[in-house]
Formats: sequence, C-alpha cells, structure tokens
Amino acid sequence: MTDAEPHVTLTRQDALAVLTLNRPQARNALSDEMRHLLTELTHRCETDPAIRAVLLRAEGETFMAGGDVKGFHSAIEEDQAAHAARVETRIITIHQCLYQIRRMPKPVVVAAQGGVAGLGMSLLMAADLAVVAEDAFFTLAYRHIGLSGDGCSTYLLPRIVGERRALEIALLGERFDAAEAKAIGLVNRVVPRADLDTVARRLAQSLADGPTFALARSKRLIRNSWDASWDEQSHREAELMAECAATDDHREGVAAFIEKRAPRFTGH
Repeated sequence: MTDAEPHVTLTRQDALAVLTLNRPQARNALSDEMRHLLTELTHRCETDPAIRAVLLRAEGETFMAGGDVKGFHSAIEEDQAAHAARVETRIITIHQCLYQIRRMPKPVVVAAQGGVAGLGMSLLMAADLAVVAEDAFFTLAYRHIGLSGDGCSTYLLPRIVGERRALEIALLGERFDAAEAKAIGLVNRVVPRADLDTVARRLAQSLADGPTFALARSKRLIRNSWDASWDEQSHREAELMAECAATDDHREGVAAFIEKRAPRFTGH
C-alpha cells in the first residue's frame, strides 16, 4: 500500500455503500486527500438514491490516528503563520463531511479497530451506530500537541457521554479501551477483532434492507430533538409518522406481520 492509491475508497454491495479509509501505512492519519475524498464521497452516498445505508471502515491495524502530526511539524518549521492560516479552512472542509454523515437520510454504521484518535473519534461519533473490535482504544489527544478539539468533538461528545465525562476525555487526553467506550455509551457493540468486518457488514446490510424511508425519519427526529421543545418534538413525531403510514413499506410491513413472513422493504 502506497500513498499513490486513493486514501479513501467507495465500493458497493447492493444498496450498501462501503467507505474505506485506505492509508494504513500512515495509520490512516488524516491527509488533505483523505479530507477531500471523505467530503466528496459522503456527499455521493447522501445524494445517490440507490444507496440505502453506509458502512465506514478502515484498512490496517488502526482505524484513524487523527491528524497528520508529522505534516504539522513540517508545515510549522516551514512557516507557522501560513500553517495556522490553513487550519481553519481544513477544519471547515472536514466538518462538511461530518455534517453530511449526520444529516443524510441513510443509516451510517462505523466499524473501528485499533487506535481511534482525534478525527477518528469524530467520525465514530457522527455515525449512527458504532461497532468496534476488542482491541480498539480511544483518545482525544489534542491537548498533547497544544490544540483544542475540532471535528465537532466538543458538540458530539457531551451529547453522547455527558458533560463531565466529555470534559475528562478532552482535558486529560487519556486513552480508554473498548469496554469503557461501551460502558459510557460511545459505542454500541464490542466484538472480537476477527469478527469485526462480518458483524459490521451484517448490521449495515440489515439497515440497507430495512424500511429506510421510516429509518430516515427516525434518524431525523432523534438528531433534531436536542433543538426542539416537547411540543415541537411531539408534533414532528405525528407528522413524520403520518408520512410513513402512506408508504409501500408500511403496507408491506403490516401484511408481512399478518402473514407471518419476513417483510420485503423497498424504501418507498
């Protein structure tokens, strides 16, 4: 594997799109190419109607080591002012990728192994479901190189684990393992490393085969609930449930239940 190969790839398995971080020789540290490809390919997944679910995974022993610190060092030695000026633009670019993951109507599953650091944690938190290997470990290590958090980590983390635990993770920059990640609600499932790809693909495929019209509305309701009052949220639930009740998937789901068979959903 060399840097001549794409740093992110997109493959298809029926209605499931598989995005793969593909820079294992650098522990999938975020490069400019990876940043732009992640933004481009998540947009493609969001807008392609043939894609009904997305799996985000990584080649190699490490899911993502975070930022390219070696690249930071070279840029600082060359011209620190120019390096600092580029940081904002780079962060805005990758934030668009995270925004697309969260807003797309398709379920997004992340499968992670080994190190999950910095932006790697942000990608995991932005996804809808997270499956990790038993060898996974996590850290927001920004403090160790004199930086505050990016990748929407300061937004996502307290909403998932609570403010006090988020402050501990961000301010101390300590590593924690997969068992602790599950205990605090950061991940959904912890599996043996050998089973990671199989379990994650099976989960993602089950979502792709599901009633994706309804799943999209469940995702939207939960994602937007933080900004809604009780009255607003209850009305949104009623409105979107009515939309789902008019779909072929609802008709099929009810018929399958009555006929005691597996439903065949189409996402319409």
